Amino acid sequence: MPQPHVGFLDRFHPEICATIVRALPEGWTYKFAASKEPADQVAAAAGIDLLFVMAAPVTPDILAAAPNLRFIQKLGAGVDRIDLKTCEQRGIAVARLAGGNAVPVAEHALLMMLASLRRLVVMDRRTRAGEWDKESARGVNRQLSGKRVGLVGFGAIGKALAKMLSGFDIELFYFDPIVQQSDVEKQYRIRSLPLDELLQTCDIVSLHLPLMPETAGMISRERIYKMKRGAVLVNCARGGLIDEDALVTALNDGQIFAAGLDAFSKEPPIGSPLLTMEQTVVTPHLGGATVDNFKSVIEKAVQNSLQYLDGKGLPKADVVFMPKQG
Repeated sequence: MPQPHVGFLDRFHPEICATIVRALPEGWTYKFAASKEPADQVAAAAGIDLLFVMAAPVTPDILAAAPNLRFIQKLGAGVDRIDLKTCEQRGIAVARLAGGNAVPVAEHALLMMLASLRRLVVMDRRTRAGEWDKESARGVNRQLSGKRVGLVGFGAIGKALAKMLSGFDIELFYFDPIVQQSDVEKQYRIRSLPLDELLQTCDIVSLHLPLMPETAGMISRERIYKMKRGAVLVNCARGGLIDEDALVTALNDGQIFAAGLDAFSKEPPIGSPLLTMEQTVVTPHLGGATVDNFKSVIEKAVQNSLQYLDGKGLPKADVVFMPKQG
């Protein structure tokens, strides 16, 4: 086939656009969406053979605009915003980058833990306003050392975070449908617990799960109120995992001490009370967004595309849907 034409639906920083262009093979043509508006994203999809997508939704309208589309590469792990049903019906291959953003997301989760425990955003704002009262902080703020930390999900991100937490004086636990071998648990100094026991006994709970029918709403009102009173909840995964109305109530009544949130059920979460509460630290789903990491992300995405176009297999963990190639 002629050299492929690849589309990008997301609006990237100019430095990231330059990194993408440098990584594309010679002869490939490309088009970036002019804005986040659906019409501009549809226009960027017109006539493409390949689609690379970070956070933008891949809707039926976008797929309809790309009759020649053969391969979608997610520049991350979660594919819940891609219309997989239509992709399967049309035979469009879909791949993810399993673990591609693991290190920056794990770093961000650790940042959220510390910022939540120490009420960093509140302290920053008060200091800038001229307040200088560390005793008000001493009576409320908490340290990570000595805590029980629970990771809900123990894939690539969970393992990266466990490695980072190894330098802290903590007890570390995880819940995952796949229980690790004892040598892996020993390597990461971590133990498996049933989900409800983890929630009931851990001081800090950090979510590292994909959003699927099986996980949607997993951190329900009932489970939030099963958590250890005064716990910290961190979510650098997907917003749909948490009952956000219940979380607001739990933050207000002290059931949850603080929440570090990088993901929301609706993004952007305009009007959400979670944005105005002193007990929350919030960021715009940017856990994996570092300039340092993106070069390897786009290079892996290009490599997957080349392997697909050459009729070769992709890494098993990266395959979401792969039609038979004739």
